[in-house]
Amino acid sequence: MAIAQSAAAFTSAVRFSRPRHSRAAPSRVAASVATPEPARRLVAAFDPAIPLASAVTPPSGWYTDPDFLRLELDRVFLRGWQAVGHIWQIKNPNDYFTGRLGNVNFVICRDANGKLRAFHNVCRHHASLLACGSGQKSCFQCPYHGWTYGLDGVLLKATRISGIKNFNKNNFGLVPIQVATWGPFVLARFDYGFSQETVDDVVGDEWLGTASDLLSRNGIDTSLPHICRREYIIECNWKVFCDNYLDGGYHVPYAHGNLASGLQLQSYETLTYERVSVQRCESAQAEQNDFDRLGTKAIYAFVYPNFMINRYGPWMDTNLAIPLDAARCKVIFDYFLDKSLLDDQNFIDRSLKDSEQVQMEDIALCEGVQQGLESPVYGVGRYAPSVEMAMHHFHCLLHANLSE
Repeated sequence: MAIAQSAAAFTSAVRFSRPRHSRAAPSRVAASVATPEPARRLVAAFDPAIPLASAVTPPSGWYTDPDFLRLELDRVFLRGWQAVGHIWQIKNPNDYFTGRLGNVNFVICRDANGKLRAFHNVCRHHASLLACGSGQKSCFQCPYHGWTYGLDGVLLKATRISGIKNFNKNNFGLVPIQVATWGPFVLARFDYGFSQETVDDVVGDEWLGTASDLLSRNGIDTSLPHICRREYIIECNWKVFCDNYLDGGYHVPYAHGNLASGLQLQSYETLTYERVSVQRCESAQAEQNDFDRLGTKAIYAFVYPNFMINRYGPWMDTNLAIPLDAARCKVIFDYFLDKSLLDDQNFIDRSLKDSEQVQMEDIALCEGVQQGLESPVYGVGRYAPSVEMAMHHFHCLLHANLSE
Protein backbone atom coordinates (compact mmCIF):
# COMPACT_ATOMS: atom_id res chain seq x y z
CA MET A 1 0.00 0.00 0.00
CA ALA A 2 2.83 2.40 0.89
CA ILE A 3 4.48 1.68 -2.45
CA ALA A 4 1.28 2.34 -4.32
CA GLN A 5 0.81 5.65 -2.49
CA SER A 6 4.34 6.77 -3.27
CA ALA A 7 4.05 5.75 -6.92
CA ALA A 8 0.80 7.67 -7.18
CA ALA A 9 2.48 10.73 -5.72
CA PHE A 10 5.23 10.38 -8.29
CA THR A 11 2.74 10.16 -11.15
CA SER A 12 1.05 13.33 -9.96
CA ALA A 13 4.39 15.10 -9.55
CA VAL A 14 5.89 14.13 -12.86
CA ARG A 15 2.80 15.22 -14.79
CA PHE A 16 3.57 18.80 -13.80
CA SER A 17 7.34 18.72 -13.71
CA ARG A 18 8.82 16.89 -16.69
CA PRO A 19 11.27 19.55 -17.96
CA ARG A 20 11.38 20.46 -21.63
CA HIS A 21 15.11 21.23 -21.49
CA SER A 22 16.86 19.05 -18.97
CA ARG A 23 20.22 20.77 -19.45
CA ALA A 24 19.12 24.33 -18.77
CA ALA A 25 21.54 26.13 -16.45
CA PRO A 26 20.21 27.25 -13.07
CA SER A 27 19.30 30.91 -12.68
CA ARG A 28 20.80 33.19 -10.07
CA VAL A 29 20.04 31.91 -6.58
CA ALA A 30 18.30 34.46 -4.41
CA ALA A 31 18.74 34.73 -0.64
CA SER A 32 15.58 32.69 -0.18
CA VAL A 33 13.93 30.83 -3.03
CA ALA A 34 10.18 30.36 -3.10
CA THR A 35 9.48 26.76 -4.01
CA PRO A 36 7.84 26.43 -7.46
CA GLU A 37 4.80 24.19 -7.38
CA PRO A 38 6.35 21.51 -9.67
CA ALA A 39 9.43 21.30 -7.44
CA ARG A 40 7.21 21.15 -4.35
CA ARG A 41 5.37 18.20 -5.88
CA LEU A 42 8.65 16.47 -6.63
CA VAL A 43 9.79 16.87 -3.02
CA ALA A 44 6.49 15.49 -1.76
CA ALA A 45 6.70 12.49 -4.10
CA PHE A 46 9.37 10.95 -1.86
CA ASP A 47 8.23 9.72 1.55
CA PRO A 48 11.12 9.24 4.01
CA ALA A 49 8.78 7.63 6.53
CA ILE A 50 8.33 4.49 4.44
CA PRO A 51 10.70 1.76 5.72
CA LEU A 52 13.65 0.99 3.48
CA ALA A 53 12.41 -2.45 2.46
CA SER A 54 9.15 -0.93 1.15
CA ALA A 55 10.41 2.45 -0.04
CA VAL A 56 10.71 3.67 -3.61
CA THR A 57 13.49 5.97 -4.71
CA PRO A 58 12.95 9.67 -5.44
CA PRO A 59 11.28 10.36 -8.79
CA SER A 60 13.42 11.01 -11.84
CA GLY A 61 12.53 14.71 -11.71
CA TRP A 62 14.88 15.03 -8.74
CA TYR A 63 17.67 14.39 -11.25
CA THR A 64 16.41 16.24 -14.34
CA ASP A 65 14.38 19.29 -13.33
CA PRO A 66 16.24 22.67 -13.39
CA ASP A 67 13.82 24.19 -10.84
CA PHE A 68 14.56 21.33 -8.47
CA LEU A 69 18.28 22.08 -8.72
CA ARG A 70 17.64 25.75 -7.94
CA LEU A 71 15.81 24.66 -4.81
CA GLU A 72 18.73 22.39 -3.84
CA LEU A 73 21.22 25.21 -4.25
CA ASP A 74 19.20 27.41 -1.92
CA ARG A 75 18.12 24.85 0.68
CA VAL A 76 21.07 22.44 0.65
CA PHE A 77 24.26 24.02 -0.67
CA LEU A 78 23.95 27.60 0.53
CA ARG A 79 23.04 26.60 4.08
CA GLY A 80 25.36 24.89 6.53
CA TRP A 81 29.03 24.00 6.19
CA GLN A 82 30.33 23.00 2.77
CA ALA A 83 33.70 21.46 1.89
CA VAL A 84 35.46 23.78 -0.56
CA GLY A 85 39.13 22.76 -0.53
CA HIS A 86 42.08 21.56 1.55
CA ILE A 87 44.65 23.21 3.77
CA TRP A 88 47.55 22.65 1.34
CA GLN A 89 45.92 25.17 -1.00
CA ILE A 90 46.31 27.93 1.61
CA LYS A 91 49.38 26.68 3.45
CA ASN A 92 51.32 29.98 3.46
CA PRO A 93 50.48 33.65 4.01
CA ASN A 94 49.15 35.27 0.80
CA ASP A 95 48.02 31.90 -0.64
CA TYR A 96 44.54 31.93 -2.15
CA PHE A 97 42.14 29.83 -4.23
CA THR A 98 38.76 30.53 -5.78
CA GLY A 99 35.60 28.55 -6.36
CA ARG A 100 31.96 28.75 -7.37
CA LEU A 101 28.84 27.16 -5.92
CA GLY A 102 25.60 27.97 -7.69
CA ASN A 103 25.63 31.74 -8.15
CA VAL A 104 28.18 32.31 -5.38
CA ASN A 105 31.78 33.02 -6.38
CA PHE A 106 34.18 32.91 -3.45
CA VAL A 107 37.85 33.33 -2.64
CA ILE A 108 39.65 31.67 0.28
CA CYS A 109 42.99 33.12 1.40
CA ARG A 110 45.52 33.55 4.19
CA ASP A 111 46.37 37.13 4.94
CA ALA A 112 49.89 38.38 5.64
CA ASN A 113 49.53 37.33 9.30
CA GLY A 114 48.48 33.79 8.36
CA LYS A 115 44.82 34.25 9.30
CA LEU A 116 42.38 32.20 7.22
CA ARG A 117 39.76 34.33 5.51
CA ALA A 118 37.02 33.97 2.90
CA PHE A 119 35.06 36.50 0.85
CA HIS A 120 32.58 36.77 -1.94
CA ASN A 121 34.77 37.11 -5.03
CA VAL A 122 33.00 40.26 -6.24
CA CYS A 123 34.34 43.80 -6.55
CA ARG A 124 32.13 46.30 -4.72
CA HIS A 125 32.44 48.82 -7.58
CA HIS A 126 30.80 47.20 -10.62
CA ALA A 127 30.70 43.50 -9.61
CA SER A 128 33.69 42.17 -11.56
CA LEU A 129 35.29 38.99 -10.31
CA LEU A 130 38.47 39.91 -8.47
CA ALA A 131 40.54 36.75 -8.58
CA CYS A 132 40.64 33.53 -10.54
CA GLY A 133 42.34 30.17 -10.09
CA SER A 134 44.82 29.92 -7.24
CA GLY A 135 48.26 31.17 -6.27
CA GLN A 136 49.73 33.96 -4.18
CA LYS A 137 48.71 37.61 -3.97
CA SER A 138 49.51 40.41 -1.55
CA CYS A 139 46.22 42.08 -2.46
CA PHE A 140 43.23 41.64 -4.76
CA GLN A 141 43.13 44.22 -7.56
CA CYS A 142 40.03 44.35 -9.71
CA PRO A 143 40.99 43.72 -13.37
CA TYR A 144 38.18 46.03 -14.51
CA HIS A 145 38.81 49.40 -12.83
CA GLY A 146 41.68 48.75 -10.44
CA TRP A 147 39.89 48.91 -7.11
CA THR A 148 42.23 47.16 -4.67
CA TYR A 149 41.49 45.18 -1.52
CA GLY A 150 43.70 43.76 1.20
CA LEU A 151 43.60 40.05 2.00
CA ASP A 152 41.69 41.08 5.09
CA GLY A 153 38.93 42.41 2.81
CA VAL A 154 39.58 46.11 3.46
CA LEU A 155 39.25 48.45 0.47
CA LEU A 156 42.74 49.90 0.03
CA LYS A 157 42.29 51.96 -3.13
CA ALA A 158 39.32 53.17 -5.15
CA THR A 159 40.50 54.71 -8.43
CA ARG A 160 39.12 57.78 -10.22
CA ILE A 161 36.54 58.68 -7.57
CA SER A 162 37.31 62.37 -7.17
CA GLY A 163 34.01 64.22 -6.85
CA ILE A 164 32.10 61.22 -5.52
CA LYS A 165 29.71 62.08 -2.69
CA ASN A 166 28.41 60.14 0.29
CA PHE A 167 31.13 57.54 -0.06
CA ASN A 168 32.83 55.87 2.90
CA LYS A 169 35.44 53.33 1.84
CA ASN A 170 34.99 51.49 5.15
CA ASN A 171 31.55 50.47 3.89
CA PHE A 172 32.92 49.02 0.66
CA GLY A 173 35.17 46.20 1.80
CA LEU A 174 34.76 42.67 0.50
CA VAL A 175 31.75 40.81 1.85
CA PRO A 176 33.03 38.08 4.20
CA ILE A 177 32.10 34.40 4.26
CA GLN A 178 32.52 32.17 7.28
CA VAL A 179 35.45 29.81 6.93
CA ALA A 180 37.00 27.11 9.09
CA THR A 181 39.07 23.94 8.89
CA TRP A 182 38.52 20.41 10.13
CA GLY A 183 41.50 18.11 9.74
CA PRO A 184 42.92 18.80 6.26
CA PHE A 185 39.67 20.23 4.90
CA VAL A 186 38.65 23.84 4.33
CA LEU A 187 34.97 24.54 4.94
CA ALA A 188 32.84 27.55 4.11
CA ARG A 189 29.40 28.59 5.23
CA PHE A 190 27.32 31.03 3.22
CA ASP A 191 24.33 31.53 5.52
CA TYR A 192 26.01 33.27 8.47
CA GLY A 193 24.92 30.84 11.15
CA PHE A 194 27.67 31.82 13.64
CA SER A 195 30.10 34.63 14.24
CA GLN A 196 33.54 34.04 12.74
CA GLU A 197 35.06 34.09 16.21
CA THR A 198 33.17 30.94 17.26
CA VAL A 199 33.24 28.81 14.12
CA ASP A 200 36.27 26.72 15.06
CA ASP A 201 34.50 25.64 18.25
CA VAL A 202 31.43 24.31 16.47
CA VAL A 203 32.45 23.33 12.95
CA GLY A 204 33.21 19.67 13.75
CA ASP A 205 29.88 19.12 15.49
CA GLU A 206 27.97 21.02 12.83
CA TRP A 207 29.62 19.35 9.86
CA LEU A 208 30.21 15.79 11.05
CA GLY A 209 28.15 15.34 14.20
CA THR A 210 28.96 12.21 16.18
CA ALA A 211 30.88 10.73 13.22
CA SER A 212 33.81 13.11 13.87
CA ASP A 213 35.44 10.77 16.41
CA LEU A 214 35.26 7.77 14.08
CA LEU A 215 36.79 9.71 11.20
CA SER A 216 39.52 11.12 13.44
CA ARG A 217 40.42 7.60 14.57
CA ASN A 218 40.62 6.29 11.01
CA GLY A 219 43.48 8.32 9.65
CA ILE A 220 41.81 11.46 8.31
CA ASP A 221 45.12 13.15 8.88
CA THR A 222 46.36 16.70 8.28
CA SER A 223 49.93 15.44 7.93
CA LEU A 224 49.31 13.54 4.69
CA PRO A 225 50.88 15.62 1.88
CA HIS A 226 48.75 16.52 -1.10
CA ILE A 227 49.89 14.69 -4.26
CA CYS A 228 47.64 15.91 -7.06
CA ARG A 229 44.18 17.05 -8.12
CA ARG A 230 42.06 15.74 -10.97
CA GLU A 231 38.79 17.19 -12.18
CA TYR A 232 36.07 15.54 -14.24
CA ILE A 233 33.04 17.08 -15.96
CA ILE A 234 30.40 14.35 -15.90
CA GLU A 235 27.16 14.37 -17.89
CA CYS A 236 24.94 13.50 -14.95
CA ASN A 237 23.12 15.15 -12.08
CA TRP A 238 25.37 15.55 -9.02
CA LYS A 239 23.18 13.15 -7.03
CA VAL A 240 23.72 10.35 -9.56
CA PHE A 241 27.41 10.44 -8.68
CA CYS A 242 26.60 10.43 -4.95
CA ASP A 243 24.09 7.58 -5.32
CA ASN A 244 26.72 5.53 -7.12
CA TYR A 245 29.09 6.08 -4.20
CA LEU A 246 26.42 5.12 -1.65
CA ASP A 247 25.21 1.76 -2.94
CA GLY A 248 27.21 -0.26 -0.43
CA GLY A 249 29.54 -1.77 -2.99
CA TYR A 250 26.56 -3.17 -4.92
CA HIS A 251 28.01 -2.19 -8.31
CA VAL A 252 31.65 -3.04 -7.58
CA PRO A 253 31.74 -6.68 -8.79
CA TYR A 254 29.88 -5.76 -11.98
CA ALA A 255 31.67 -2.53 -12.90
CA HIS A 256 35.10 -2.63 -11.22
CA GLY A 257 36.66 -6.02 -11.79
CA ASN A 258 40.18 -5.04 -10.76
CA LEU A 259 38.99 -3.20 -7.66
CA ALA A 260 36.69 -6.06 -6.66
CA SER A 261 39.61 -8.50 -6.70
CA GLY A 262 41.33 -6.40 -4.03
CA LEU A 263 38.38 -6.20 -1.65
CA GLN A 264 36.54 -8.71 0.52
CA LEU A 265 33.10 -7.58 -0.54
CA GLN A 266 31.35 -9.88 1.91
CA SER A 267 32.87 -7.76 4.71
CA TYR A 268 31.13 -4.56 3.55
CA GLU A 269 29.27 -2.76 6.34
CA THR A 270 27.48 0.57 6.49
CA LEU A 271 27.05 2.93 9.43
CA THR A 272 24.87 6.05 9.38
CA TYR A 273 25.12 9.16 11.54
CA GLU A 274 23.34 12.51 11.54
CA ARG A 275 24.83 13.86 8.29
CA VAL A 276 27.45 11.23 7.55
CA SER A 277 27.41 7.64 6.34
CA VAL A 278 30.43 5.36 6.52
CA GLN A 279 31.05 2.24 4.44
CA ARG A 280 33.85 -0.07 5.54
CA CYS A 281 35.40 -3.03 3.78
CA GLU A 282 38.39 -5.27 4.39
CA SER A 283 40.94 -5.74 1.64
CA ALA A 284 41.96 -9.07 0.16
CA GLN A 285 45.30 -10.41 1.33
CA ALA A 286 47.99 -9.31 -1.10
CA GLU A 287 50.72 -11.72 -2.10
CA GLN A 288 54.18 -10.87 -0.84
CA ASN A 289 55.93 -8.33 -3.10
CA ASP A 290 52.65 -7.62 -4.93
CA PHE A 291 51.66 -4.04 -5.68
CA ASP A 292 49.16 -3.09 -2.95
CA ARG A 293 47.60 0.36 -2.77
CA LEU A 294 44.54 -0.66 -0.70
CA GLY A 295 46.19 -1.85 2.51
CA THR A 296 44.23 -4.03 4.94
CA LYS A 297 40.96 -2.10 5.02
CA ALA A 298 39.16 0.72 3.28
CA ILE A 299 36.82 3.30 4.76
CA TYR A 300 34.50 5.38 2.59
CA ALA A 301 32.86 8.33 4.36
CA PHE A 302 30.10 10.39 2.75
CA VAL A 303 29.60 13.82 4.31
CA TYR A 304 26.26 15.32 3.33
CA PRO A 305 25.57 16.75 0.87
CA ASN A 306 28.39 16.18 -1.64
CA PHE A 307 31.77 15.33 -0.08
CA MET A 308 33.41 11.89 0.00
CA ILE A 309 36.52 10.83 1.95
CA ASN A 310 38.26 7.57 1.04
CA ARG A 311 41.00 6.21 3.33
CA TYR A 312 42.81 3.05 2.31
CA GLY A 313 46.36 1.82 2.86
CA PRO A 314 48.75 4.79 2.68
CA TRP A 315 46.30 6.81 0.59
CA MET A 316 43.48 9.21 1.23
CA ASP A 317 41.49 10.72 -1.60
CA THR A 318 38.47 12.99 -1.57
CA ASN A 319 35.68 13.52 -4.09
CA LEU A 320 33.68 16.75 -4.20
CA ALA A 321 30.60 16.71 -6.48
CA ILE A 322 29.61 20.22 -7.58
CA PRO A 323 26.38 20.75 -9.55
CA LEU A 324 26.80 22.66 -12.82
CA ASP A 325 23.28 22.24 -14.15
CA ALA A 326 20.47 19.72 -13.80
CA ALA A 327 22.27 17.06 -15.86
CA ARG A 328 25.93 17.95 -15.40
CA CYS A 329 28.38 18.12 -12.50
CA LYS A 330 32.06 18.65 -11.82
CA VAL A 331 33.78 16.16 -9.54
CA ILE A 332 37.08 17.20 -7.96
CA PHE A 333 39.44 14.46 -6.78
CA ASP A 334 42.30 15.30 -4.41
CA TYR A 335 44.92 12.67 -3.55
CA PHE A 336 46.97 12.56 -0.33
CA LEU A 337 49.72 10.07 0.52
CA ASP A 338 51.72 8.96 3.54
CA LYS A 339 55.09 10.75 3.73
CA SER A 340 57.03 7.48 3.68
CA LEU A 341 56.05 6.87 0.03
CA LEU A 342 56.59 10.32 -1.43
CA ASP A 343 59.78 9.22 -3.18
CA ASP A 344 58.28 6.05 -4.67
CA GLN A 345 57.16 7.48 -8.00
CA ASN A 346 56.42 4.06 -9.45
CA PHE A 347 54.00 3.31 -6.60
CA ILE A 348 52.35 6.72 -7.03
CA ASP A 349 51.98 6.35 -10.79
CA ARG A 350 50.56 2.83 -10.58
CA SER A 351 48.14 3.84 -7.81
CA LEU A 352 46.85 6.84 -9.74
CA LYS A 353 46.49 4.74 -12.87
CA ASP A 354 44.37 2.19 -10.99
CA SER A 355 42.28 4.97 -9.49
CA GLU A 356 41.79 6.57 -12.90
CA GLN A 357 40.45 3.28 -14.25
CA VAL A 358 37.86 3.16 -11.46
CA GLN A 359 36.84 6.76 -12.18
CA MET A 360 36.38 6.09 -15.89
CA GLU A 361 34.24 3.06 -15.09
CA ASP A 362 32.13 5.10 -12.67
CA ILE A 363 31.72 7.96 -15.13
CA ALA A 364 30.39 5.55 -17.76
CA LEU A 365 27.90 4.17 -15.21
CA CYS A 366 26.73 7.60 -14.05
CA GLU A 367 26.26 8.98 -17.54
CA GLY A 368 24.28 5.88 -18.50
CA VAL A 369 22.04 6.30 -15.44
CA GLN A 370 21.40 9.96 -16.31
CA GLN A 371 20.25 9.00 -19.78
CA GLY A 372 17.92 6.43 -18.26
CA LEU A 373 16.53 8.96 -15.78
CA GLU A 374 15.64 11.24 -18.69
CA SER A 375 13.70 8.46 -20.40
CA PRO A 376 9.90 8.89 -20.35
CA VAL A 377 9.44 5.27 -19.22
CA TYR A 378 11.34 5.59 -15.93
CA GLY A 379 9.59 6.93 -12.86
CA VAL A 380 10.89 5.55 -9.57
CA GLY A 381 13.08 2.62 -8.58
CA ARG A 382 13.59 0.45 -5.49
CA TYR A 383 16.34 0.06 -2.90
CA ALA A 384 18.28 -3.12 -2.18
CA PRO A 385 17.70 -3.11 1.61
CA SER A 386 20.83 -5.08 2.53
CA VAL A 387 23.26 -2.65 0.88
CA GLU A 388 21.64 0.66 -0.10
CA MET A 389 20.83 2.05 3.34
CA ALA A 390 23.37 4.89 2.97
CA MET A 391 21.72 5.99 -0.27
CA HIS A 392 18.32 6.04 1.41
CA HIS A 393 19.83 8.04 4.30
CA PHE A 394 21.13 10.59 1.78
CA HIS A 395 17.72 10.94 0.13
CA CYS A 396 16.02 11.39 3.52
CA LEU A 397 18.44 14.17 4.46
CA LEU A 398 17.75 15.90 1.14
CA HIS A 399 14.02 15.60 1.66
CA ALA A 400 14.30 17.15 5.13
CA ASN A 401 16.23 20.18 3.79
CA LEU A 402 14.02 20.62 0.76
CA SER A 403 10.84 20.47 2.85
CA GLU A 404 11.88 23.31 5.16
